[in-house]
Amino acid sequence: MDFTTRHNIQLYIYDLSRGMARNLSPIMLGKQLDGIWHTAIVAYGEEFFFGGEGISSCPPGGTMLGPPDTVVDLGETEVTEDIFMEYLSSLGESTYRGDRYRLFEHNCNTFSNEVAQFLTGRPIPSYITDLPSEVLSTPFGQMLRPILDSIHIAPPGGHVINGGRNM
Repeated sequence: MDFTTRHNIQLYIYDLSRGMARNLSPIMLGKQLDGIWHTAIVAYGEEFFFGGEGISSCPPGGTMLGPPDTVVDLGETEVTEDIFMEYLSSLGESTYRGDRYRLFEHNCNTFSNEVAQFLTGRPIPSYITDLPSEVLSTPFGQMLRPILDSIHIAPPGGHVINGGRNM
């Protein structure tokens, strides 16, 4: 008899540009971008994400971004909530401290991808993880990089998992 509890894991995808990237990217970048993606992992009844504050959580759809633009079912996990929270706590004290946030190289999507693989063994869609290199491959992206690197995104509405300590 199998008493293993399975938990459904979802990826919430938000377009931070609210459709503007789709319209403006061909003019500004010379290539089509469908959105500027913010992602979060929904597991155990909570939404988990990484931003300039570190790792945060809130009820699903509970940030100022409102409901997600897209929900992707990533599958199921047998990882218990306790083990998952220990894992997040250790990430929040090391790799995913708020001061380690970088818009291009180490952001909410990097976090969602790592957590998705931890829970389900599968990555998030590549069109999300490939976005920074697509932007940076353009002259305009290179020109904007110093400005964009200074931006820290953390949608209000969550509580910080690691207490917000910057060590």
